Amino acid sequence: MTSSDHDRSTPAEADSAAPAPTSAPEAVISPLTAPADGVPAVLSSPAEFAEAARLLESGTGPIALDTERASGYRYSQRAYLVQIKRTGSGSFLIDPIEHPDALAPVIDVLDGPEWILHAADQDLPCLRELGFRAETLFDTELAGRLLNYPKVNLAAMVAEFLHLGLVKGHGAADWSRRPLPADWLNYAALDVEVLVELRDAMMHTLTESGRIEWAEQEFAYVQARPPSSPRTDRWRRTSGIHDLRTARQLAIVRELWSAREATAERRDIAPGRILPDSAIITAAKAAPENAAALIKLPVFGGPRQRRQADRWMRAITAALNLSDSELPSKKAPHTGPPAYNRWEQRDPEAAARAAVIRPTVKDFADEIGIPQENLVAPDVLRNLCWEGLAAGQTVDNWLEANGARPWQRNLVAPRITDVLP
Repeated sequence: MTSSDHDRSTPAEADSAAPAPTSAPEAVISPLTAPADGVPAVLSSPAEFAEAARLLESGTGPIALDTERASGYRYSQRAYLVQIKRTGSGSFLIDPIEHPDALAPVIDVLDGPEWILHAADQDLPCLRELGFRAETLFDTELAGRLLNYPKVNLAAMVAEFLHLGLVKGHGAADWSRRPLPADWLNYAALDVEVLVELRDAMMHTLTESGRIEWAEQEFAYVQARPPSSPRTDRWRRTSGIHDLRTARQLAIVRELWSAREATAERRDIAPGRILPDSAIITAAKAAPENAAALIKLPVFGGPRQRRQADRWMRAITAALNLSDSELPSKKAPHTGPPAYNRWEQRDPEAAARAAVIRPTVKDFADEIGIPQENLVAPDVLRNLCWEGLAAGQTVDNWLEANGARPWQRNLVAPRITDVLP
């Protein structure tokens, strides 16, 4: 559907103003401290998975899902616990670690019904790693953004729509730990306890506000979106790297970062727990010439780091022995347009486009009540301003080619067309 198919004053758009958020703090918030049917047992055997699949198949409606990872503790982003709930089936806590190959019955049952997740882009990768397949989904966090709520975390959405207060506090825990403590399991079960009810309430509000089609298109986009390409030169994201001044120092960071990364991946431990960024920066500044000098530096003198001193010293020596032509550039490789404040000098025509397009999109997002980044992705808007249109190309064509969904194009393409120099 192109922008020319709809006049701006169509009823659908007129009804799409964001609903005024109710004031959850003024409502009576009832604490939700435990699942209504108690915390389910953790399932970890093939027989238990098969029985869970049988019960899930007997249920009705969409399926609530969540996962718990061990970010900050483990290198991998695998799921260490999968939480599931379905009306008529009950809740399930599945430990996929010992028998991931036995999950097939559960995977098959979940392939078809709508999934309900909160922040689906965080859970989908690790669920797919286990073999789970989603046909359709409903993302309660994304729905909250499309409805223009200022806070869209799960607790805020549950309070806003269901007037319930969630017990929180273990999201950043080490979920690779076994056995999992009882209060952690209670927390995990609560994450799916009312997701079905939350989805139903948000679906009603999306429909009433005329935004259900927006949501359906966004959910389909999230569900079908391929994994992001790995970042290049990830070592340049080392905290404190901007304090360094020479290419040789950057080389030390790169080599230490790479050695740490290889160790972290092999041992499945978060890189920062192998060697903190601050220690890498310290070593880059000091450029020690031998292990004796290295272990005099902060962190490296500790018992654990002393045992690995030779590994770190080999990385540092490799950086010190590089020729000048082998050193990394002091400036990170840049892809895409430069910062907006440099456009006037680099490309005055692009600057002129940005000067009218950006405020137009911002004002319209404010007018209809939606975060600007959900109306048009920032990278898409930046690239449109920078590139402009090819001969015979329309704004709608350009947006479509760059991944904008039909609802986004329908709303913003006419407005950008009107102001485009």
